[in-house]
Amino acid sequence: MENDNCNHPKNSGFTIPTKVSRAAKSDSTIVNIGGVEFGGSAIVIIAGPCAVESREQLFETSRSVKDGGAHVIRGGAFKPRSSPYSFQGMGEEGLKLLREISNETGLPFVTEVMDTRQVEMVAEYADMIQIGSRNMQNFPLLKEAGMCSKPVLLKRGMMATIEEFLLAAEYILYHGNDQVILCERGIRTFETSTRNTLDLSAVPMLKSRTHLPVIVDPSHGTGLRWMVPSMAKAAVAVGADGLIIEVHNHPEEALCDGQQSLNIDEFFRLMTDLKKIAQAIDRNI
Repeated sequence: MENDNCNHPKNSGFTIPTKVSRAAKSDSTIVNIGGVEFGGSAIVIIAGPCAVESREQLFETSRSVKDGGAHVIRGGAFKPRSSPYSFQGMGEEGLKLLREISNETGLPFVTEVMDTRQVEMVAEYADMIQIGSRNMQNFPLLKEAGMCSKPVLLKRGMMATIEEFLLAAEYILYHGNDQVILCERGIRTFETSTRNTLDLSAVPMLKSRTHLPVIVDPSHGTGLRWMVPSMAKAAVAVGADGLIIEVHNHPEEALCDGQQSLNIDEFFRLMTDLKKIAQAIDRNI
């Protein structure tokens, strides 16, 4: 079997990819998404629905999260679903709606790309492209993202080690794109009471190993709406550079992940609490 660890410098027992490591760049990278900076003193909030379901749903939710203090809109136009019978997203029509509401609100937006054939089209609309957990080790897609001019939000694979996560990011940087944000979104363990086990220890570990910004997804990390605020606040406390939170105007009617989506009032209350925690650690939202 080929040894993937060959010919990489080591640091404290970890294999550290060259371009993403602190050894390669000691200063933290600032990733700019339509004027919003990740990796600085400010904690950036990405919020919006799991999937674009309709114009009304997207526009009402996006306007509300802006009013609540979000800096970036999230919304899936192409959705990877475990069942082929589940809602798969609105495709390019969803991208057009995201672009329209982004222009109206002035907030940039991020959306997922699932296939190398989608990268060019999604990049025409989106301010940042997302590579989801299921595709973290889709190496052709990582290479394509590396050759894309748009920033990339890379989510940790559901069973990926820190080292594998960093190596996935290394693919993107190696192919020319250094505008990468890492996202801890929970890993699969033996625990079944939550959708995933949110590994908040990954935040300080990643920030010590890499110069790239690190954010947290408490929605997928728990899969439970009532747990999202607690884990979001904990993520800020341990040093995350931002959060990506699922918010829906009517979670009980959502076609995708309604059980982990905050409603508008819950999002507003969370933002109030997050600002207090940010202030306590000398950061701001």
